[in-house]
Amino acid sequence: MERSKHIGQLSEIEVAMVVEAFRRGDSEAFDVLYAMYKARIYRFCLHMMTDEMLAKDAFQETFIRMYEHRMELRGQNIGSWLFTIARRACLNQMRARRQNHEAFDETYHGAPIEDEIVDVYLREHIERALAMLPVPLREALVLREYDGYSYNEIATIVGIDLSLAKVRVYRARLHMRKLLADLVEARR
Repeated sequence: MERSKHIGQLSEIEVAMVVEAFRRGDSEAFDVLYAMYKARIYRFCLHMMTDEMLAKDAFQETFIRMYEHRMELRGQNIGSWLFTIARRACLNQMRARRQNHEAFDETYHGAPIEDEIVDVYLREHIERALAMLPVPLREALVLREYDGYSYNEIATIVGIDLSLAKVRVYRARLHMRKLLADLVEARR
């Protein structure tokens, strides 16, 4: 594989070669996969956990388990497999801490300075609304809307039927509309 090639530009064949090298314990292959998925996995963990420290713990656990269980990866989508591990790490931490695990942090990409105050206000309301969603609805919404997974991929990651994945995303959107209705009405 050409070292100067950007990670996001790897072909399916190159990714398959990296995955196979990773399965054999190649540390450079692990580094490539880590670079490919670290931002998305961290963002997912941050959305699922109640605070940044817990998200970092779940993130770290995800990549430790990824390495420990590398032999279990058999021709499946590396992204779905890795998000399944991240999901389990988050849920395990939630259970271990016995907290109200309804926190969510929308990814913030920045805005013009004059919009920052409004954006912070909106983001706080969205975070509070998302924190009120049950974990199964929140994780389905995060995977669909923030990580761009298809319903089939969500079903695989979460371990549910395709129809249930669709229902969870739909219900999450309905709950969000209800929870944010006052904010939308105030902005009109």
